[in-house]
Amino acid sequence: MASLTPVPSSAAGSSSTPSWKFDVFLSFRGQDTRKSFTDHLYSALEREGIHTFRDDEKLERGKTIAPEILKAIEESRFAIVIFSKNYAFSTWCLDEVSKIAECKEVSGQTVFPIFYHVKPSEVRKQTGHFGEAFAKHEQVFKDDTEGKVSKWRNALSALANISGWHLKHRC
Repeated sequence: MASLTPVPSSAAGSSSTPSWKFDVFLSFRGQDTRKSFTDHLYSALEREGIHTFRDDEKLERGKTIAPEILKAIEESRFAIVIFSKNYAFSTWCLDEVSKIAECKEVSGQTVFPIFYHVKPSEVRKQTGHFGEAFAKHEQVFKDDTEGKVSKWRNALSALANISGWHLKHRC
């Protein structure tokens, strides 16, 4: 597994070494994990000196993902995607995951998926809660001339095929 070592700022001036503004970009569904798992993960990463981008609750206001979020994804060396029960219901999260999948392909961004109380196969095949979300999206985006829903599906499948961590309910 790749090391999450912060990139020295001196690397920014080198043409042979890519410069990263953030070590990690966290993608998550706020209502599912913001006040629990994601807050703990974010704090642990920051404590270790790993510069981590986590959206502010105030950013999610409209239906369109903010350009600064897309830029933060591009400027992150790693992405941690926390797939949770309501992740796919958010078009914002789906736009993030599409951008992350693109950055993985284009710039070699390393992605670490975390399956938080969902099965990896649910994400990969869009069944269960993910299937419910896509049934809804296909109704809303009936005239999807941009192929947005298909792009979301492909991104979820691709990232769910990466070996990650499956966090199950524990008794």
